Amino acid sequence: MARICQITGKSAMVGNNVSHSKKRTKRRFEVNLFDKRYFLPEEKRWITLRVSASGIRIINKKGLKAALEEAQSKGFITSY
Repeated sequence: MARICQITGKSAMVGNNVSHSKKRTKRRFEVNLFDKRYFLPEEKRWITLRVSASGIRIINKKGLKAALEEAQSKGFITSY
């Protein structure tokens, strides 16, 4: 499974490590991802999502069903 948030679509970024001598080497900024289980009361079942920390906050703010529908309309997940 790719390291991409299923709610926000966040993925890793590429940047530079900059040393004291200003020598630059490539590095990756990884996403803060968690595998979380959520209960869908409408369908009476559990689903497992790979979400970032900001994705968890969005689910808490909007609700699980609304966040899933928005992620599906943006193409981050195909089905849940």
